Amino acid sequence: MKGVKKTNLPQKICATCGKPFSWRKKWEKVWAEVKYCSERCRRGQ
Repeated sequence: MKGVKKTNLPQKICATCGKPFSWRKKWEKVWAEVKYCSERCRRGQ
């Protein structure tokens, strides 16, 4: 994802809260498996 503007990053919808979230560098290798926007949503709030 080098050289990509922030507005052009891929997005997903959080499985818990339903809000959209963008790709992050720390998810680079596991982006296909990411379902939640945050640790709080992953735990079920």
